[in-house]
Amino acid sequence: MEKTVLIVEDEFMIAMSLETMFEDRGWRVTGLAPSVKDALRLLELERPAVALLDVNLGTEMVTPVAEALKSLGVPFALASAYDRPELFGGAILASVPNVGKPTNESHLFNVLEQLVRQT
Repeated sequence: MEKTVLIVEDEFMIAMSLETMFEDRGWRVTGLAPSVKDALRLLELERPAVALLDVNLGTEMVTPVAEALKSLGVPFALASAYDRPELFGGAILASVPNVGKPTNESHLFNVLEQLVRQT
């Protein structure tokens, strides 16, 4: 399976840094989405192997994206500074791995590669 990832992050510089990090490791980024609307539109175009989600996207929470990913069977991880993201984004985020924000690069890829292998 090709290693593809959807990045849902509203901070432009963080999203660009993540995109470069993924591409440097041989992953293909299916899209960068700064909002729920953009992420859902990208999911209509292509289903990634995995997704990386920021919990708080400015004025909205990522919850609808998490729900869409779950319904599509796409595993995802969070990149959040929240210790308990489910308190902000709902129960759907309760058992999702959180790589933290800022994240350690090797930890990020270990988590995502494990998610890809489980599918």
